[in-house]
Amino acid sequence: TALVVRFLTKRFIGDYEANTGALYSRKFTIDGEQISLQVQDTPFVSLEDDTDSICCQEQINRSIYWADGFVFVYSITDYESYRVIRPLHQHIRKIHPNANIPLLLMANKGDLLRARQVSSKEGLQLAGELGGTYYEVSARENCEGVHEAFQQLCQEVSRMIGSCNGEKRRGLHLVRPKSPNMQDLKRRLKQALTSKGKSATTL
Repeated sequence: TALVVRFLTKRFIGDYEANTGALYSRKFTIDGEQISLQVQDTPFVSLEDDTDSICCQEQINRSIYWADGFVFVYSITDYESYRVIRPLHQHIRKIHPNANIPLLLMANKGDLLRARQVSSKEGLQLAGELGGTYYEVSARENCEGVHEAFQQLCQEVSRMIGSCNGEKRRGLHLVRPKSPNMQDLKRRLKQALTSKGKSATTL
């Protein structure tokens, strides 16, 4: 959620409501052309009982069906979040076995190097294995890095859609959601700011 908010608003707020899988929409300029971008902030994915199988909510599966690109996020301070990426990618490939869908691997919390559990080398190796682009960023401290990573993915998605000449990928039979929710994002930001203000006053 922190990365999505950074990308959409350029702001960072450390405390958020529980992730409800909100969908946001904004206009974005790619190579001089304005496009309508939808970003699905999906719920957390976890491994099942120390295995390599993932527990996926149905909402995530619906998002996978209509997505034109994917952002895989893990924390450099949490090796378990890194372990989830391969099984999740395999799950996506089962849904889109033949599609060449752009993907971005983002290693977050790059400002917490002393607590690092996942090396940059491991991140680069995984990105190469998955066929995606690797970025190590800090949602807290590096707005430019987050924006650059998302912009590169958007450019790849735009090129891919252009090369398809408007044709839809085979196997897509779920309708893309129609209720992008930037108003909800603004509400959540306002609540977080209000909450921070009250905490500061209490102290």
